[in-house]
Amino acid sequence: MPKNYTLFNMTERKVRVRFAPSPTGALHIGGVRTALYNYLFARQHGGEFIFRIEDTDSNRFVPGAEEYIIESFKWLGIKFDEGVSFGGNYGPYRQSERRDIYKQYVKVLLDAGKAYMAFDTPEELDAKRAEVQNFQYDASTRMSMRNSLALPKEEVERLLAEGHQYVVRFLIQPGEEVHVDDLIRGDVVINSSILDDKVLYKSADELPTYHLANIVDDHLMEVSHVIRGEEWLPSAPLHVLLYRAFGWEDTMPRFAHLPLLLKPEGNGKLSKRDGDKLGFPVFPLEWHDPKTGEVSSGYRETGYLPEAVINFLALLGWNPGNDQEIMSLDEMVSLFDLSKCSKSGARFDYVKGIWFNHQYLLRQADIDWTPEFDKVLRANGIESTPEREAQVVAMMKQKVVEYTDKLGNKKKRNVSFVSDLWPLCDFFFLAPQTYDKEGDKFIRKNWKEGTAAEMTELADLLEGLSDFSVESLKQAVDAWAEAGEKKPWNPWRVCLVGTGQGPDMYELAAFLGKVETVNRMRKAVAMLA
Repeated sequence: MPKNYTLFNMTERKVRVRFAPSPTGALHIGGVRTALYNYLFARQHGGEFIFRIEDTDSNRFVPGAEEYIIESFKWLGIKFDEGVSFGGNYGPYRQSERRDIYKQYVKVLLDAGKAYMAFDTPEELDAKRAEVQNFQYDASTRMSMRNSLALPKEEVERLLAEGHQYVVRFLIQPGEEVHVDDLIRGDVVINSSILDDKVLYKSADELPTYHLANIVDDHLMEVSHVIRGEEWLPSAPLHVLLYRAFGWEDTMPRFAHLPLLLKPEGNGKLSKRDGDKLGFPVFPLEWHDPKTGEVSSGYRETGYLPEAVINFLALLGWNPGNDQEIMSLDEMVSLFDLSKCSKSGARFDYVKGIWFNHQYLLRQADIDWTPEFDKVLRANGIESTPEREAQVVAMMKQKVVEYTDKLGNKKKRNVSFVSDLWPLCDFFFLAPQTYDKEGDKFIRKNWKEGTAAEMTELADLLEGLSDFSVESLKQAVDAWAEAGEKKPWNPWRVCLVGTGQGPDMYELAAFLGKVETVNRMRKAVAMLA
């Protein structure tokens, strides 16, 4: 038998968990949450977090997927301790590089009579499925098939000598109650009679299936807990039986099967189509499919902060036991408890995700908005400085933005992405070119007979100021307005902005400076006269 690592008491076992995606495309946001929960569990228990690539299905391999997954976690700030691209003492960590290891363990099962070789062709299997309703390769059918249990030894040897392709199937004994001790769901019991003789290995590519590779890798890498999605729960009894077949039951990891991420309306598993329909990403980064050329949006490119995405995901299916919503990664580590994970699916409330991003943006210093804000400005032909950009952020970050959702509904929300700023603040950098006195309700209401003369008088006042700070402007304009019993602020806004939006007028004028402020006022007077 291949090397068996030292057995030790589970109570003394070092926590080691893994995230093991397949490089078959973009990383789904549900996979990110699974990785996050593994990370939190490992950090809370002073354990280790392993990154493994499960690439045994060569037909589904997508170039660039592995690199995409690694980049996603770098952006999210979820750090691995060992694995593909990170090193470690339990490698290789890419399953395609572990063929010889799996072959050894396949032989162990065959020699022990716990598995058998099956030579059935795809055509023969299709014929059997057509013949037998709800056909399943198990105790009730295996002796009527072409496998090493049903065929004479000589026939098996001949088929092997002639190079016939085969698979290795696990021998399931029917009628046994298999218990899965799940940290979230408790004792899950499944009768082995409903299980089929799963394929563990394929001679065609000399690679194992997920089931065998996963068990062998988890054992050899001394994984203590397997925290994965609910979709793997039906496979858990098979995995328990495989641990038993190898004699590894004493060091079998503890299982925890996480609730599914559901569609926003709550009916069914979250899919990319839901995101396309409602206008939210389901991938951490933008994904360019090399096979179809299709481009899918990502949380990073949409403008989400990684901390917001992590916080949002953490609370989808887990309750920390208090009313706290905003949590740092360190706070999540201290509070995380698998027993507080829900057994039922978690509705993907993407609107709440936007709220989280808003909260995290507000917690940033204004200057920290400017790298992304500068990109937005440059895309609109504007060049500015980080200092001035930060000033705009300070004035506009608490504003409300109007938008149209994917379903055509007009809605309002707080500024939640840096890109939200541009439609709210173009006037900081571009003077109004037109003034729609007829079509703009704000202008129509606030530009009356005599307004032009009033704005000219105010422009003259401002032109004479030597100090154009907010404080100086407020003192001068307030005194002038009070003395003349005037209310100039809305017409003044029309002059500087062109409509009824924008920040405090003194802040705006101070930002624009005396020359620009006065020029805009005189231009507006000329055009609206």
